[in-house]
Amino acid sequence: MSYSYQTVGSGSGTARKTFDFGRTHVVRPKGKHQATIVWLHGLGDNGSSWSQILESLPLPNIKWICPTAPTRPVAILGGFPCTAWFDAGELSEDGPDDWEGLDASAAHIANFLSTEPSDVKVGIGGFSMGAAMALYSATAYALGRYGNGNPYPISLRAVVGLSGWLPGSRGLRNKIEVSSEAARRAASLPILLSHGT
Repeated sequence: MSYSYQTVGSGSGTARKTFDFGRTHVVRPKGKHQATIVWLHGLGDNGSSWSQILESLPLPNIKWICPTAPTRPVAILGGFPCTAWFDAGELSEDGPDDWEGLDASAAHIANFLSTEPSDVKVGIGGFSMGAAMALYSATAYALGRYGNGNPYPISLRAVVGLSGWLPGSRGLRNKIEVSSEAARRAASLPILLSHGT
């Protein structure tokens, strides 16, 4: 599946960038479908490897959607192309943020959740870069919009991040503090964030 992202350039026109996402793997619930989680892999991985792990968990009421990120050059790897939800230059708060890649991936993930039944709780989780993407989606939910200003369409019920980081963290506190609605959403969203040794 591909997603086109349109930006306004410094010239008179707009640029359109297309992201081609890989195969999506779905693990159907073995019991009553009560929740759907989009689970995001780390840098260089794919949805298949995580779907196999998630299928073995004793969580019969969860539907797992495991998409595969687009293959793109990644700056932190010297421009080597691999599956990545966005381009990462460095893993620090001071590194540049790839807003196009973040927004395109967040919209792709939200698209999966938009078709779930209304009585099913929806969430996003991931590992490493997938955790970073899940946390970015949480900020889009809290703010009610993506970084590009487009409305965020999903009412998230939970976010899980394993060994990840928060892209776009600079200035986030100010964006949330100036909006009582964003502060309310941020405070009400359960987030599990863990790091291993």
